[in-house]
Amino acid sequence: MLFTDRVDAGQRLAEALRHLEGENPVVLGLPRGGVPVAFQVARALHAPLDVIVVRKLGVPYQRELGFGAIGEGGVRVISDDIVRRGRLGQDDLDSVEQAEAAELTRQAHRFRAGRTRLPLTGRTAIVVDDGIATGATAAAACQVVRAQGAARVVLAAPVAPPEAAERLRAQADELVCLSTPFGFSAVGEWYRDFSQTPDDEVISLLEQAASGTDTGSDAPTGPHTPDAPDTPHTDTDTDTGTGTGAGTEADGDVTEEVAIDAAGVRLTGDLDLPSGAKAVVMFAHGSGSSRHSPRNRRVAAALNRAGLGTLLFDLLTPAEEADRANVFDIETLAGRLTDATEWLRGRVSVPIGYFGASTGAAAALRAAAAPNADIGAVVSRGGRPDLAGPLLVGVRAPTLLIVGGNDPLVLDLNREAKEALRCETQLEIVPGATHLFEEHGALDQVADLARDWFLGHLVG
Repeated sequence: MLFTDRVDAGQRLAEALRHLEGENPVVLGLPRGGVPVAFQVARALHAPLDVIVVRKLGVPYQRELGFGAIGEGGVRVISDDIVRRGRLGQDDLDSVEQAEAAELTRQAHRFRAGRTRLPLTGRTAIVVDDGIATGATAAAACQVVRAQGAARVVLAAPVAPPEAAERLRAQADELVCLSTPFGFSAVGEWYRDFSQTPDDEVISLLEQAASGTDTGSDAPTGPHTPDAPDTPHTDTDTDTGTGTGAGTEADGDVTEEVAIDAAGVRLTGDLDLPSGAKAVVMFAHGSGSSRHSPRNRRVAAALNRAGLGTLLFDLLTPAEEADRANVFDIETLAGRLTDATEWLRGRVSVPIGYFGASTGAAAALRAAAAPNADIGAVVSRGGRPDLAGPLLVGVRAPTLLIVGGNDPLVLDLNREAKEALRCETQLEIVPGATHLFEEHGALDQVADLARDWFLGHLVG
């Protein structure tokens, strides 16, 4: 099912929610993109509209990985498992929560423009988003809304992967989702127009709903002809993983989406082989990340420009990512990386290296430590090599550890790992960089270091 835009998605979602009109519901949009969809639902059901502001609590050394969430009214949801596995102390928890609480207050005040939050006690609350990927934010929103007193929680979205939708049924009293395509990779691919929703649009829609005005801006943007159900709109072919080997070097530039079978789990990836590529680097993504990670794609692009092939793929399904504890299951991640490596060896006959980020680096090192791994080189970006445990001593591939100078906890862990590794090892510290290397020029340094390491150990 392909939607024209968020207006179209909201109108179609509203029809599926008509049965709730008699329950006098409150409609809550997740900012930012969920609010235009929720506006259409609230309008159709003649229900009040509000925004549900949820802030993820991210692990200090890895903000993409959430150990909990907070909502307005002092609502706090914590994953004890993530706290334990992440070795987080109370000071870590307090500092993150204080910072996110301040941002939550700022966002809520800006979006509502001084209006008070709508009370939910005893009401039916319909939580609306423009689409669900992993479901982590939607699940947190449902928990927050229930803690705020809602008697019944309904989660509604136009599209979601089937695994995530199934998991979310346990978080809400009712889940309404128009489409759960098996070929899901990102929410935006199911919209013709998935442009960003600015804060000003969110504020304007909430003001319209509060005042009861209708500016006409929510009218359909044009005629819509729906595609066949659950048919994704893509411009790339998908390889099923059954193709023949590509030879020693690629005969021309190859860019394709691929499907890899790893122990019965279908992993989706993006394979790029520049013409004449003499090596391929596989990316093992860290927690809260995927093959769409702009950081890893930026590094991959630098490797491609240097003539190296790359394979970026997801080690977890969207449903598995919703349970954040899975990103610490290094044994499973490493096993899938090993299976994907065997798949790749059936496509190419060139040396293979691993680029791992955060917990993905632990998976890469564990996979490289296998007796028959035959991995030519490993690069870790802001990695957690400590999570590979005693298997570190079995790594034979030359290993480069890259850490930000302002990432003290991870830096200490990598210094310890350097002492434990028995292979050729180098530790590079990027001055002034934090865990995600967001500072100006920091990621370029990572890309340059990784490129030179792989060229020197895979090709040179």
